[in-house]
Amino acid sequence: MSFTTRIGLFGGTFNPLHNAHLLVAQQALRELSLSRIVFIPSGIPPHKKVEFGISKEMRYEMVREAITCYPKFSLSRIEIDRAGPAYTVDTIRAMKKICPERLCFIVGADLLAQIDTWKEPEALLRTVPFVVAPRDDIKREVFSRPPFHRAEIHFLEMQEIDLSSTWIRERVLHGESITECVPRIVASYIIERGLYRNKELAKLC
Repeated sequence: MSFTTRIGLFGGTFNPLHNAHLLVAQQALRELSLSRIVFIPSGIPPHKKVEFGISKEMRYEMVREAITCYPKFSLSRIEIDRAGPAYTVDTIRAMKKICPERLCFIVGADLLAQIDTWKEPEALLRTVPFVVAPRDDIKREVFSRPPFHRAEIHFLEMQEIDLSSTWIRERVLHGESITECVPRIVASYIIERGLYRNKELAKLC
């Protein structure tokens, strides 16, 4: 399969966006000769609660500020502006109408391995090729079984990165530094607004 000139869609909660997200996007761009990467922060994720009550606009803004210096990275509000839950299959169908170029979808192996929990999983796997980043020791053999056998899947040739937004939130909660884990501008955004500091307050949001 050819990925040259495709647009890579990179969805996620991004709560917050961290350095591993950027590394995966850069690797996909370089390895597959993609024309650009479109980050798609989720508005209302269907699978999980947005911890610490961080608003979708705050998550969107953190991504926007982090990718400003990357000329081939852009940002979409397609899920942020959606009223209800944001399902990947619906987003890809909508993006196909917006973008004249061909698309692919960038995702971590751990999330893709849970495809049976997604909306219309078999239809989703037929919509676009998937670009998979190694995560959580998920073996490639997992994706040779149904329903993946009919999907186009490319595995990024990069080391597994052991970094997660959950871990970063916990460090902030306990007053530990995150400056080596997130872009400097994201760290400043979090510190200036006191994000991820009060877990009990977040439960009330």
